[in-house]
Amino acid sequence: MSNLIVMPMALPVLFGIILLFLRPYVKVQRGLSLLVFVANIGISAYVLHLIQQNGVLRLDFGGWEPPFGILFVADSFSMLLVLAASIVAAVCLIYSFSSVEPSFEKNFYYSFVLFLIAGVNGSFLTGDIFNLFVCFEIMLLASYVLIVFGGKKRQLRESIKYVIVNVVSSWIFLVAIAYIYGSVGTLNMAHIAERVAENGQTATLTVVSIVFLTVFALKAGLFLYFWLPGSYSVPITPVAAMFGALLTKVGIYAMFRMFTLIFYHEPQMTHTIIGILAGLTLIGGSIGAVAYKDLRLVASYNVVIAVGFILVGLAVATPAAIEGSIYYLIHDIIIKASLFLLVGTMIAVTGQTKMDEISGLIKNHPLLGWLFFLTTLSLAGIPPLSGFIGKVLVGEGAVEGGAYVLLALAFISSIFVLYSLMRIFLTSFWGETIISKDEEAPAKKGWSVAMCILALGTIALGLGAESMSVYVQDAAETLLNPQIYIDAVLGEN
Repeated sequence: MSNLIVMPMALPVLFGIILLFLRPYVKVQRGLSLLVFVANIGISAYVLHLIQQNGVLRLDFGGWEPPFGILFVADSFSMLLVLAASIVAAVCLIYSFSSVEPSFEKNFYYSFVLFLIAGVNGSFLTGDIFNLFVCFEIMLLASYVLIVFGGKKRQLRESIKYVIVNVVSSWIFLVAIAYIYGSVGTLNMAHIAERVAENGQTATLTVVSIVFLTVFALKAGLFLYFWLPGSYSVPITPVAAMFGALLTKVGIYAMFRMFTLIFYHEPQMTHTIIGILAGLTLIGGSIGAVAYKDLRLVASYNVVIAVGFILVGLAVATPAAIEGSIYYLIHDIIIKASLFLLVGTMIAVTGQTKMDEISGLIKNHPLLGWLFFLTTLSLAGIPPLSGFIGKVLVGEGAVEGGAYVLLALAFISSIFVLYSLMRIFLTSFWGETIISKDEEAPAKKGWSVAMCILALGTIALGLGAESMSVYVQDAAETLLNPQIYIDAVLGEN
């Protein structure tokens, strides 16, 4: 059964390659792509169930046992993220069927979406630090192509910035990998963790951990988010939704994995820095969210706020805070995809990008309006929607850890989230209708279907928090007790 672990990465790669040879057959490409993501959802849910029964699972490639071979490791944390990523990818694909131009579909759009998700899932599952770099690069190479679909001047300008930032961060990543290999003599993450625990986290290793933190901060948009709002506001709508929902989460996942499994011995240094950066990110994201009137920029700054909020949990590192971050991470994958699809749909039907250029939209598009309102409440953490439980647990953890400044910043940022999105709702959906129904582009059924699925997702996550708690608690326990992960990987050797 452990062979199933590789499927969430292997299936998108395999079918992505197959679709390269099916360029003229758009409907076949659509069907196969959606089939891959539906299969991934089923596989991820089943593997998550297996983990509850059998503990952490691993797959050794080529029969090479760790620490010598390449391996994938599936625990509750990684599989929850793979499941959420697969659901969002499927929904964005459904939206794509009604929104992506035929010329894009014939130019390998679906192949690159599959490659993007393969990189995301591979990053969540790999147990080897060099292969984490490889999976990052697969994801980034696909994103370099997807960001420029449309060929507009602003897209090209922002994509150059996006590529430069990621090339620099990848170079720093390689330097960090070289240093850690030189220090401990292995690239297997469990083996690195074991050796660091045995020999102590030296000053050199603490410096290396700060280099890793710099890399993942760049990729996650933690403090070093200067590139993010522009890059996430220019792609076509379904691509922007995947970027906003998934790309920063890979950097966040890597930070959680590295700073709970390997670099947890000097928290007064590493976790304090993470806390300071999370606080500054919350402040910067909050200011950005209320400073702009461009719908996509507001959505992008809300991504920044979420990054800061999730990493408050890692900085505090109490059981409640870690659980809260995991809940919020899954919630944010679903709800950020919803926000970007809603904002993209508003722009598509009106032809306007600024909130004060749109008015009375709810009269012609009531479903769009109320879905936006639901998403706003969920992002603000209003019960019983999915954002509530994560915020409560992170708050509880911050109180336990005495991190009152971070607690205050986290909850003040929630007010900024609510204000920034309610401003769009009240300005763009209410008031006198500026554009008549005849002048507006009709909303397509595929758009509504995709957005309704995500709305149901945030409601289900909120109401089903108790049934999810067994998986979240198991994920938090594995993160807080690194020996569980180490024993699962190295224990049988």
